[in-house]
Amino acid sequence: MPRPLRVAIVAASLRILGGQAVQAARLLESWDRDAQIQAWLVPINPVPPRPFDALLRVKYVRTVVTQLLYWPLLFRELRRADVVHVFSASYSSFLLSPLPAVIVAKLLRRPVILNYHSGEAPDHLRRSAVARRVMRSWVDLNVVPSVFLRDVLASFRIPARVVTNTIDMVRFGYRPRAMLRPRILSTRNLEPLYNVACTIRAFARVQARYPEATLTIVGAGSDEPFLRGLVLERALRHVTFAGRVPPDEIHHYYAAADIYVQTPRIDNMPLSVLEAFASGLPVVSTAVGGVPAILTDRVHGLLAPDDDDEAVAASLMQLLESPLYAQQLAAAARESCSAYEWAAARHGWLAAYAEAAGLTAPVPFPPHISRESV
Repeated sequence: MPRPLRVAIVAASLRILGGQAVQAARLLESWDRDAQIQAWLVPINPVPPRPFDALLRVKYVRTVVTQLLYWPLLFRELRRADVVHVFSASYSSFLLSPLPAVIVAKLLRRPVILNYHSGEAPDHLRRSAVARRVMRSWVDLNVVPSVFLRDVLASFRIPARVVTNTIDMVRFGYRPRAMLRPRILSTRNLEPLYNVACTIRAFARVQARYPEATLTIVGAGSDEPFLRGLVLERALRHVTFAGRVPPDEIHHYYAAADIYVQTPRIDNMPLSVLEAFASGLPVVSTAVGGVPAILTDRVHGLLAPDDDDEAVAASLMQLLESPLYAQQLAAAARESCSAYEWAAARHGWLAAYAEAAGLTAPVPFPPHISRESV
């Protein structure tokens, strides 16, 4: 029986809470139960020896220390891989994390898949000749999680295939909301591109009509002081800043809410929307980036123009006033989740790994053999 294909997954560990870290963790967890792939994490944020812990609190020193640990780690871990699977964001993150991994993989003559996730791709690729060169010529295969990103890359003459993000359909259990309460949830990080300020302004309009309305904001980031100030300025009640929540606990927030809202200025394929779909929450979002590719307006939820808090509030109130319609949207959204279950992603990744490794067959084992059975 042939050995499993060895895949080094270069990504952030869950010490950095974010969509890529969550997807990498889910991928590793799924491969751990699968006899066809032997995968392990190569963290872009390696933990330094204890005496150097304090240095990580100093911004630029942290970068230097991380790089001094990261490059030797790459040489040690990538040399035993058959395929190197590199998660990638944009701008300076591209230069500090995926680029070193690609360079080391090529020096070691290992095939590389670049798994590009950034919703800021149009601006990043327009600005960065390095990123364009790497994606066109240095990697063996580009993989993106959405048709939106595939089309963006194509506009820069960069070929890519789509393997979607996945969601844990068991953990994010579906619950129909027969009666909607004005319990609203946001789970985007508090950074400018996610424009949580628009969510708060929309909530102010909702609370003017529904005084008992609540808003729970899960996430953290540089905008938090400004956003807390906005809540005070608008004299809003029942607004909770929950802070960072570990991925294995966040499903509790979806279960407790009745409506999900997000208002980013830029986005790709937000995992948070899929988690809301799986949980049975009707969704309101701004129609930006790749969101319309997964949320068809008035089919899976409601879309509003970018940064239009009045339209977002009107959509939220439409759901509250039409609970049967909201339930129909949520049911259709839940049905769409089959495309994001592990079985579909597994097939896509096996094909991508096989192509990058130059294998004649897409998988080394029959499709449903678990690690425990071999």
